[in-house]
Amino acid sequence: MEVSDVHDPSPTPDEATGPYRWRWLILAVMIVAEIMDLLDASIVNVAGPDLEKSLGARSVGLQWVIGGYALTLGAGLVLGGRLGDRYGRRRMFLIGLAAFTSSSLLCAAAPNIGSLIAFRLLQGTAGAMLLPQGLGLLRENFSGPELTKVFAIFGPVLGLGGIIGPVLGGFLIEGDFFGLGWRSVFLINLPVGIAALVVAARFVPRKAGDRTVRVDLTGAALVAISCALLVLPLNQGQENGWPLWTWLSMAASAIGFALFALQQRRTAAAGREPLVTPGLLRKPAFTVGLGGIALFFGGLIGAQLVLTLFLQIGRHFTAGEAGLGNLPLAVGTAIGGAVSGAFLADRIGRKVLQIGPLVQLAGAAVLWFELDGLDAATFSIRDIVPGVAVAGIGAGMVIAALFSFVLAAVDDEEIGSASGVLSAVQAVGGSIGVAVFGSVFFARAETGDHTGGFHRALLVQAGLLAVFLAITFLLPKQGRPEDEQHGTTTEPATDSAPKQHLAAT
Repeated sequence: MEVSDVHDPSPTPDEATGPYRWRWLILAVMIVAEIMDLLDASIVNVAGPDLEKSLGARSVGLQWVIGGYALTLGAGLVLGGRLGDRYGRRRMFLIGLAAFTSSSLLCAAAPNIGSLIAFRLLQGTAGAMLLPQGLGLLRENFSGPELTKVFAIFGPVLGLGGIIGPVLGGFLIEGDFFGLGWRSVFLINLPVGIAALVVAARFVPRKAGDRTVRVDLTGAALVAISCALLVLPLNQGQENGWPLWTWLSMAASAIGFALFALQQRRTAAAGREPLVTPGLLRKPAFTVGLGGIALFFGGLIGAQLVLTLFLQIGRHFTAGEAGLGNLPLAVGTAIGGAVSGAFLADRIGRKVLQIGPLVQLAGAAVLWFELDGLDAATFSIRDIVPGVAVAGIGAGMVIAALFSFVLAAVDDEEIGSASGVLSAVQAVGGSIGVAVFGSVFFARAETGDHTGGFHRALLVQAGLLAVFLAITFLLPKQGRPEDEQHGTTTEPATDSAPKQHLAAT
């Protein structure tokens, strides 16, 4: 039994006699919370020019606004799961949702770019407290075939959230409703968050956590500091000319992660509860898989950002047009995911993870030559649809299968901890991708060579995909069954955001 499955002494009549009658409202609230996160991870991608005009944001500031959210989200996810174990998932969900909604208001009211970055970091931290509770709350209130049905609903809805982020952001900014401009992309969270908070407070049943669970704050601090030491120089290095401190900071980050692994083993050896099950770090396929996830999502999210920047800065698309310009990539990703999930993964196993990046590379090659032949005077999104869509298909093939193959290297009792680590690495990898790809693009864009910046970003993505392709040969040949990934056959100690959240992001 999970430590957080301990009930209050006086359960409600519904809990005492059968399934909780309002459990489907819990699913609705969890979906709303996850979609809010997905929207905020991508909705600001189209806000660059407006932030520049309104707050004087430079390229580094924009990278922090986008990547800073993912940084604090990833750094805090595993800690958020452990806090849910100790203090109860309902309590941590409500605190996280209230903080997320409040920080969205702060972002909308930010008077300058520095304040906006600080509030985005706070928003990511709130998301880290909020998101890990979702899977545990669903598992506490659904079981058997119903739980399978829940995840069948959960995945596609979250996938839609990832697709509509830039589109909705572009619509809100271009509509300039009430003269709010970019601020509306954060204000949209207020009515949604408040409604979700009211419903969750009323209908999510109270279940006590286990106060005997100790939260490893030392480990959490090591992770947060190491992540910051890595992302800070990546964001600032290009603008500052890569001084010595940037290289020292990245070296210190590597040392910090090594110290974290050592500290986790010593914590477990001393009989205390670590953030991460130490056995995971001794599994080569899992640790290699973590690197693959960081590489893949860093390249994917970074390339998505560069596409949007190219359309807005290089080709002077409006926010709405740039949002719609992301649709070929989103549709391609949906097609690739459907083909992989329905037909390929079970039939050809690990090979789907090798075909996917090859298709992505083919799409990048097509896009390269499409960019070479562009006429700036007559350019439209149709000119690059084939390359972008093919790249999206390849990405979708990988996304649909990647996590199941990494989790196949994990023992059943380690699934919860492993899922939390995967969530964190995916988010931090995205933050690093924003920093690296943003720096690569702006290095050429600042000289007026926007196509050259896009070309360089494609080269970086090709390199990451090549390394990812090599890594796939070290993963298990078959993925973990879907029910085991979601914990319906085991009771892990720590839950985290579901796999579909990762994929949709």
